[in-house]
Amino acid sequence: MELYLLRHGIAEEHARSDAERELTAEGRDKVRDVMKTAARAGVTASLVLSSPYRRALATARIAAEELRYKGQIATTPVLQPGGGVEAVWDEIRAHSDETSILLVGHEPLFSSLGAFLLGAPELRIAFKKGALLALDMPSVGRRPSGILNWMLTARLAG
Repeated sequence: MELYLLRHGIAEEHARSDAERELTAEGRDKVRDVMKTAARAGVTASLVLSSPYRRALATARIAAEELRYKGQIATTPVLQPGGGVEAVWDEIRAHSDETSILLVGHEPLFSSLGAFLLGAPELRIAFKKGALLALDMPSVGRRPSGILNWMLTARLAG
């Protein structure tokens, strides 16, 4: 299974609640640049799973558009800020029949999740806003043992 982790783009600083923060114009543009580059590189998704937070869903919609994803974007609370890596792994395993999954979420979850999926929980990943991490998951057993393929940031894509 191919697994992609996409951190939401730059969001406005203030809203009525953290969950309601929207992407800024710059955030939308940078996510679009990253996803256009990813699409040119052949990235596809058979399933898109997103945090239900507004900025993550907006990021997921841009990604789906650029990847020409035809399915529904599914939301899951395990991708909310403060989520746990084990819960995300369980969610991934529940979709083990998928060929490629795009997860859209937040920090600090995604840097921890990337390290966990690679079997290196002490690994530190600088997961910038709008960055896309690509992993190959040869199996979806009890413990992940992913392979790092690449990481694309907005700075590299723009």
